[in-house]
Amino acid sequence: MASRPKIAAVIPVWNEAGAIGPTLARLPRALIDAVFVVDGGSTDATIAEAEAGGAMVIREARRGYGQACATGAAAAMAAGAEILLFCDGDGADPVEHAAILLAPLLEGRADFTLASRTRGARAPGAMGWHQILAGRAIGAALGAIAGQRYSDMSAFRAIRGADLIRLDMREMTYGWNLEMQIRAPRAGLRVMEIPLPYGRRIAGASKVAGNLRGSLRAGGRILTTLARLARVP
Repeated sequence: MASRPKIAAVIPVWNEAGAIGPTLARLPRALIDAVFVVDGGSTDATIAEAEAGGAMVIREARRGYGQACATGAAAAMAAGAEILLFCDGDGADPVEHAAILLAPLLEGRADFTLASRTRGARAPGAMGWHQILAGRAIGAALGAIAGQRYSDMSAFRAIRGADLIRLDMREMTYGWNLEMQIRAPRAGLRVMEIPLPYGRRIAGASKVAGNLRGSLRAGGRILTTLARLARVP
């Protein structure tokens, strides 16, 4: 294990007090060498909770989910990370199962892995019917656009840093995950989708599914990203 690649977790957050602490506590620290929490302007105790949990906190003034992911990834790679594990900070992702996502990369069986919430066991109320339907519909569309069919757009995913750089990610909003899923197979990366359980957020309110405005804004960005990348390789 001493010779394995260095692994860093990247967690974008915004007002996740009460959830980020338990999320960090569930990460398998024997496998995760460093944790970078990227804060997008929290006004609660998120930063203090993350620092108490042993994470390196990066304050990102530029808004956008994708921007937070990109900032965290850059910091992690600058610190020597070779594999990046992304997850949300609300406690819903099964981060205690990170080894399942990372094993295919460490064993050379895949280049990009992501969890499937729709194929895994879900806690009651963890996902709305519209989220499940959207994941499957967009996943099917990607089969034609990118040659890789998906069942979800889960935030819980892992990729080598060098491969992420090759993808030349440009979508700095909620379209980040979708862009990665389109660009990865186009770049020849071996993609593996793994069914994993999914829970409900531990605390706070969802910035996307928790309100109509957030859902519409995120959905708009995802559709815009899909349309743009369907036309341009």
